Amino acid sequence: MNQSEFNIHALYDNDHLMINSIKILIKKKITIYEVYTPFPVHNLDKLLDLKKTNLSFLSFLYGFFGFFLASILTWYTMIYDWPQNIGGKPSFSWFRNLPSFIPVIFEFSIFFSAHFMCITYLIQCKLFPGSYPKNPDPRTTDNIFLIEINTKNNVEKLLNLLKKNGAMEVNVKKIV
Repeated sequence: MNQSEFNIHALYDNDHLMINSIKILIKKKITIYEVYTPFPVHNLDKLLDLKKTNLSFLSFLYGFFGFFLASILTWYTMIYDWPQNIGGKPSFSWFRNLPSFIPVIFEFSIFFSAHFMCITYLIQCKLFPGSYPKNPDPRTTDNIFLIEINTKNNVEKLLNLLKKNGAMEVNVKKIV
């Protein structure tokens, strides 16, 4: 006998109701496929036991790349290619002129970190121009919270549980 798989969307108008419902679903060992919220919900990642991303490490690498590039740029332009006597400072040593290069190095580090992090985020979330939205209900971008569950067993019992725990709307779709 082939059991059908169902995709259940439980919609909430309050983040506290959604969190309580998630805790109950976790206690009943029901696997939550995805949660959509209009704003970040504190500790939701810990509640869903999501793995830590490597975005902070990538941000450090991008900032370090900007630091390295700015250091090379300041050395090349101000020491090697076109040395100038500014304020009586020696133009033959990058290290002695380092305090005047700090603003440029800092700005390059922040610039590279911020811009490459935006690009990395867009690639990781697959948000390319012309891509289709992944959220199943457009109201999740305004004021509605959604829990998505994929299940094969006892759909009626799960629907009653979700409605009992504050779901304002529950939609069921059969997955082919």
